[in-house]
Amino acid sequence: MTGPLLEVAGLAAGYDGVPVVHGVDLVVAPGEVVALLGANGAGKTTTLMAVSCLLPHLAGEVRYLGRPVGDRRRARPRAAARLARSGLAHVPEDRALFYDLTVAEHLRLGRRRDQPAMDDDEVVDRFPALGPLLGRRAGLLSGGEQQMLAVARALVGRPRLLLVDELSLGLAPIVVQQLLPALRSIADDAGTGVLLVEQHVALALSVADRAYVLQRGRVATSGPAAELAARPEIVEAGYFGD
Repeated sequence: MTGPLLEVAGLAAGYDGVPVVHGVDLVVAPGEVVALLGANGAGKTTTLMAVSCLLPHLAGEVRYLGRPVGDRRRARPRAAARLARSGLAHVPEDRALFYDLTVAEHLRLGRRRDQPAMDDDEVVDRFPALGPLLGRRAGLLSGGEQQMLAVARALVGRPRLLLVDELSLGLAPIVVQQLLPALRSIADDAGTGVLLVEQHVALALSVADRAYVLQRGRVATSGPAAELAARPEIVEAGYFGD
């Protein structure tokens, strides 16, 4: 595919008909890592949920693989499932793991019948820490190991677009420094588009191609990640206002 994987235009989304994000525009291309930044409550998670059709679109349009998705009246589980089958994977903030299932069982859950999937060896190549843990239940993993598993489960189906919400939540910085480069390599090696919500701004910008900063549900600033990293006052203005 030569065009964008994801195009969001004028998106408004929220809860019980009340918008949290307003007029959001963003694009993710194949092989690109895009960081979605902003303070707590800025609307980052709401944006990802609307893209995945887990929330209704109150206005605007979301296009995935060139086709519009979503509904302006309500979230539709069938639409979310259809997106998953067409290669959109979403790692939510709470990781959505089943604590009684093992690492290997989670990886089997992530495989798609209609698509050649990663085997366990490929997963371990990307996340070596999971190798000795394939038989361990998810509830017995550390926070960093659980996050690796959540990302690995999303990747075994070889998604075209990967949404990752709050990768570093509750994790030590050293673990984050291991996980973020893994997302960069996934984009580079497989051409997967990555839309990443992340609170560690400097680390996110170090692996991203471009970034958007949300402030009170609107895009306050956007641009190449290297440019924003070199001018941190631009990002700070998006967090705290001018």
